[in-house]
Amino acid sequence: MRDVQPLITRDPAGGGELIVTRLEAPETGVAIEGRFSLGWVGKLTRDQLDFVGLLLRNRTNLQKLAGELGVAYNTVRSRLDEVVEALGGPVEPRPAPDPDRRREVLDRLAAGELSASGAAAALRGDDPD
Repeated sequence: MRDVQPLITRDPAGGGELIVTRLEAPETGVAIEGRFSLGWVGKLTRDQLDFVGLLLRNRTNLQKLAGELGVAYNTVRSRLDEVVEALGGPVEPRPAPDPDRRREVLDRLAAGELSASGAAAALRGDDPD
């Protein structure tokens, strides 16, 4: 098979939508010409598509993905919010941290009532273990 380049999803000059005008089967040489939409894929940047691929490979486990990428959970969550927004979905506003809640969680962690992962989950607003 000839060299195949990664899919370009946005117009590099203006950032607008691209359409596909030719599809080709490399094994048979069959070519189909027309005007084809990239669908939801065309709404994402190359980086966002790569992120979605990693997200699916990790079965949408943001914590595991953060570890694989070597970034904080909040960084992965922000990138996911960017993908959701690019696809036209609502981005849930993240509430401001409650200092009293934070102190309570840290006190429970210090007292051994919560594990480190449980405390992190509680601080994110997830259910602690």
